[in-house]
Amino acid sequence: MAKKVEKKEDLKVLSVDELHARLKELQEGYFRSSFRHVTSPLKNPMELRNSRRHIARLKTLLRQKEVTA
Repeated sequence: MAKKVEKKEDLKVLSVDELHARLKELQEGYFRSSFRHVTSPLKNPMELRNSRRHIARLKTLLRQKEVTA
């Protein structure tokens, strides 16, 4: 899960379907990590915050594309 976060410019060129796929993937990863964190602490709990922020970033881009379309 410790993947490098894409830059905003890199995400803007993706299609809506690709953004939805990435969003689903990140949400599943976040769920697994948060569940694992409840049972036993993660080595780096900042991963949870970073995942939440990345999910929010993708949702924002999806909403912007929806409004402009």
